[in-house]
Amino acid sequence: QVQLVESGGGLVQTGDSLKLSCVASGRTFDGVTMGWFRQTPGKEREFVAYSARYTGNTYYAESVKDRFTISRDNGKNTVYLQMNSLKPEDTAVYRCAASRVIVPSTRSYDYDYWGQGTQVTVSS
Repeated sequence: QVQLVESGGGLVQTGDSLKLSCVASGRTFDGVTMGWFRQTPGKEREFVAYSARYTGNTYYAESVKDRFTISRDNGKNTVYLQMNSLKPEDTAVYRCAASRVIVPSTRSYDYDYWGQGTQVTVSS
């Protein structure tokens, strides 16, 4: 089993920045793709970004492109999400996830392990 623990959320104002972290522990696996998703009450879970381990490829949802940056430190089993120019619509619980699927995916059902999430609230 793999455990994922997120941190770094908080309450910020429009235009501020936050950096989320997700540390993986437990059973060692390659965790080929690490992703970030977000969810607000009453809405479906939304893909935010992923980072592919072997190719280094990253991919972002259009809504966060050019504002968010995903990165990973495989030696530390940690993935980060740098969020800049935050907007009220970015308010959500952000969850990291790990996938064993070789082809990186934006679909939540392709991810095998999930963290509990960290709340990000952006005030206007």
